[in-house]
Amino acid sequence: MPLVPMRQILDEAAKGGYGVGAFNVNNMEQIQAIMEAANETNSPVIIQASRGALKYSRMIYLKKLMEAACEEYPHIPVAMHLDHGNSLKTLQEAIDLGFTSVMMDGSLAEDGKTPNTYEQNVEITRKAVELAHPLGITVEGELGCLGGIEDGHGAGLSADQVNDHLTDPRQAEDFVAKTGLDALAVAIGTSHGAYKSGRKDPKTGEVLPPALAMERIHQIHQRMPNCHMVMHGSSSVPKALVDIINQYGGKMPGTFGIPIEQIQDGIKHGVRKINVDTDSRLAITGAIRKVFFEKPEKFDPRDYLKPARDAAKLVYIERMKAFGQAGHAGDYTPMTLDEMKAVYRKAR
Repeated sequence: MPLVPMRQILDEAAKGGYGVGAFNVNNMEQIQAIMEAANETNSPVIIQASRGALKYSRMIYLKKLMEAACEEYPHIPVAMHLDHGNSLKTLQEAIDLGFTSVMMDGSLAEDGKTPNTYEQNVEITRKAVELAHPLGITVEGELGCLGGIEDGHGAGLSADQVNDHLTDPRQAEDFVAKTGLDALAVAIGTSHGAYKSGRKDPKTGEVLPPALAMERIHQIHQRMPNCHMVMHGSSSVPKALVDIINQYGGKMPGTFGIPIEQIQDGIKHGVRKINVDTDSRLAITGAIRKVFFEKPEKFDPRDYLKPARDAAKLVYIERMKAFGQAGHAGDYTPMTLDEMKAVYRKAR
């Protein structure tokens, strides 16, 4: 089965009332782990790569790995998505590579760090839609800015600055209408990376979960019940995974993630795509550290990459079940990009 348009995966998720994990990849082991998890849970899935990942793995290698994944598991609907595209040029490169979905992050300037004005965001996102839709390619945009920095991308906002850059539900309605995008990434207080919260209990000093503005998702869903929302920075950063890293020589104090229950609440209110990256990184790093610690004589990369792949797979399985996508891979006949072109033409 060829890669399918992400728009179809999100439309079907909306019909079924579930969310779909969008998992970032950098190498073969992560792609294999995602596909094995999707196969075991019978899940449609979104695999995504950031600009940093494309630079690391080099585009042609990533393209061939994705072709292999689709050939090995032809019954699994898979969309390939560009995460945090910073320019129309980057989007075109991903489209030429065979991506079926692209994100134009117009919330930030081309440097990936400086917040854009609302008007600049509308303009560049609208141009992305004009570029992609005639080719059947899905477009995700972002309104508001996330905290944290990952793969060199992110405004690195403080807690107070994040609050100033949350998504305005009224503005979101205008943004979707003016751009015609397929999926809207909302800023509600999540952030990239493993250190998602600066909140601490004033008495114990214990790190508390980040304060998320979930009501903004609820309000957007009330205004636009058919809008496919996206939650970025949604790794849960399980303590058990961090503990393994620290047990075997790592130093990761004060980590915190997004509780699964809050993600599930978002899914009930229109969130269809959930971005997860850090959790698999934690699982991979912990497994590798464990091998190095317990078997220092090992030097064959297969001796530590296989347990790393297995550990990541468990994370993907857990998320696929928690988001509700498990069991839905065979619910529909995947569309081609040519068929999606026709859908977009009719919508104009």
